Amino acid sequence: MSKKVVVVNAGPRRGWNTDTLLKEAARGAESTGASIERFDLFRLEKYTGCISCFGCKKEKNKGRCICRDGLTPVLNAIREADGMIIGSPNYLSNMTASFRALYERLVFQNLTYNVEKPCCNEHPIPVLLIMTSNAPDTAYLDLMEDYEEAMGAFVGPTEVLVSGETMQLKDYGATDWPWTFFDPEERKARHENVFPEECKKAFDLGAHLLGTI
Repeated sequence: MSKKVVVVNAGPRRGWNTDTLLKEAARGAESTGASIERFDLFRLEKYTGCISCFGCKKEKNKGRCICRDGLTPVLNAIREADGMIIGSPNYLSNMTASFRALYERLVFQNLTYNVEKPCCNEHPIPVLLIMTSNAPDTAYLDLMEDYEEAMGAFVGPTEVLVSGETMQLKDYGATDWPWTFFDPEERKARHENVFPEECKKAFDLGAHLLGTI
C-alpha cells in the first residue's frame, strides 16, 4: 500500500505562488510512489479556530479535536497520513487566518499541559511548511522558526521553504492605485528566474519528505 501525503493549501488564489509550490511539492512526493490527498482551506465548509472547549484534554479524546466543522475531515486525514505539505501566503506579517485556524486545532489537540509528557501525538509525521511573501526571504525568519519549532514538537519533524518577493499580479498597472512599493520589472524578472528554482526545490523537498522520519 502506498503512503499518503496530505497537501493543504491555506491560500485563496489558484494558480499563483503558494498553489504552484504546493503542486510541485506534491509532484515530488508522488514521484516516490506516495498518494496525495489535497484540501483547499478557502473552499471548505464553514469552520473556526480552536474554541477552547478542552474536549481534547479528556483521555477518551486524546489527540483528537472534538469540534465538528469543515476542518474535521482535514484533521482526520492528517491523523492518518504519513506526511503533510502545507502552504500559506503571508498576510500582514503572519500566515492566513485559514492557516491559523487549522494550526491552532492541529497543535492544541496534542498539547497535554503535562510536564512529563507535553505531547500526546503517538503518530508524528514529517511536515513541509511553505510560505510565500512579497517581502524578502529573510523578513520573517523568527516567525518561521516559531512555526517550525511548534509543529516539530506537536506534529512531526518540520522543514520550511520560504519564497519571498513574489509576483502578485500579472499587470501591476491594472490596479486603481499605483503599487509604488514594488518594481514590477524586478518582480517579473525574479518570477522568471528565481521562482522556477524554488519550484524545483519544492519538488525535491516533496520527494524526500517521507524519508525524514
